Amino acid sequence: MTRSSRNSTSGSSGRLRRRAERLAARATPVVLVHGLWMNGRESLLLRSRLTAAGFRSLVFRYRSTEAQISDVADQLAALLCTFGSGPVHLVGHSMGGLVILETLERHDILPDGRVVLLGSPVQGSRAARAIASWSLGPQLLGRLAAAELTRRQQCVWRWSRELGVIAGSRSVGMGRLFAELPAPNDGTVALEETQIPGANHNVVFDVSHTGMLVSRQVAAAVIAFLHGGRFGSVTAGIG
Repeated sequence: MTRSSRNSTSGSSGRLRRRAERLAARATPVVLVHGLWMNGRESLLLRSRLTAAGFRSLVFRYRSTEAQISDVADQLAALLCTFGSGPVHLVGHSMGGLVILETLERHDILPDGRVVLLGSPVQGSRAARAIASWSLGPQLLGRLAAAELTRRQQCVWRWSRELGVIAGSRSVGMGRLFAELPAPNDGTVALEETQIPGANHNVVFDVSHTGMLVSRQVAAAVIAFLHGGRFGSVTAGIG
């Protein structure tokens, strides 16, 4: 077989594999959960890339400064149950990851699916604790963030579903104005604040906290993990 024939065969098999992945994912919903002071519009580009990969992507919206996490978790669980037996994948950005964790903690019977967390301070947030120390800080954060982000937690992943954790190392963001963050950090959340013992895979990209939502590389990693439970060759980080 000539080199050109081998390249042609390899290219054809790659196209067939990608087509098969898109067909397999077509009926699979991916629910994105946004973070503090957000409403889901910021994930439009990520959602469009998930849709192009064959997933059915949608946003779970909640009032991030007014709600109680127990109520939000119950609402997310109710949404997930509308899809039947699943699978239904979950992607949480920033505080959205904490909402996902609380939902899994409170509800045993949910559709199966993989979980990806993007810059989620699951071990607590230095930036949030600094804001909470101001006289009007708790009101600015809202009761959900003031209660959940300011706690120094010891989060451990204990569920059977696969978990992938993505963090950023580009230190550009509002969080640096409020607190001294240890390196590496994404400008809002430190890498050590995103780590969960028991996660299947971890990776760090050169992106900021909000920049990860528009990063093509991050989107490719999310798609790879939702397809197969691994971040794959698109990553160049840890884990």
